[in-house]
Amino acid sequence: MKGILTGLSDIIFPPGCLTCDIILDHHEQLPVCPTCYSKIKFITSPLCTCCGIPFSGADTSDHLCGDCTISKPAYSVARAVGHYDATLLEAIHNFKYRGKTASGKTLGRLMAGNDYPAVDFQEYTLTIPVPLHVRRLRERGFNQSVILAREIARKFHTPLDFLTLRRYIYTESQINLGKRERESNVRGAFKIMNPEKIKDQRIILVDDVYTTGSTVKECARLLLKEGASSVAVLTIARAV
Repeated sequence: MKGILTGLSDIIFPPGCLTCDIILDHHEQLPVCPTCYSKIKFITSPLCTCCGIPFSGADTSDHLCGDCTISKPAYSVARAVGHYDATLLEAIHNFKYRGKTASGKTLGRLMAGNDYPAVDFQEYTLTIPVPLHVRRLRERGFNQSVILAREIARKFHTPLDFLTLRRYIYTESQINLGKRERESNVRGAFKIMNPEKIKDQRIILVDDVYTTGSTVKECARLLLKEGASSVAVLTIARAV
């Protein structure tokens, strides 16, 4: 029955590629045309065992990167599906800035279905999206991280909590800021509304893009300070 309904849906509303909108010949689990799919640079080893940044050149095995060796983040591990360019960049922009929330659900399923050897989802007990300030939420109309996190929580049967971690200080967009400016911009911007909700919880923290990591690092630091047992970070893309 599900196959019949999917077929009828594809006839009435032909599936289009997630990024270039070309009409696909048939329904795919990931609605991306072969050309766009070939441009996704999936992140695999070798990479940093902590922050997940991929290595190139002579590096052949996983190890700590220079930044994590000097100053290890509060989170235990961070992983992303692919590089923040080409197909993933366009798909995220369609989702985040052009309001194509259906793309967000697809990206969330891609995140949930990706293989992360360093992350055993059975060990985690709570999924939390990085929050938006209420002002930004009103401007955008949705929190992209909630949509992504919902798919991960559904896949791994972990409760989704988007109320306990709050962003209560409005900050300017991080897009044009450097690493140190980003860290300063988010310092103290978040608050835990009810620490009992996260006490001893092993948390999957979800965001859309890992750039310098300043936002997820600050969130992870606060979650651990307020009683969480551990925090793993998942994003759809990683700026490299």
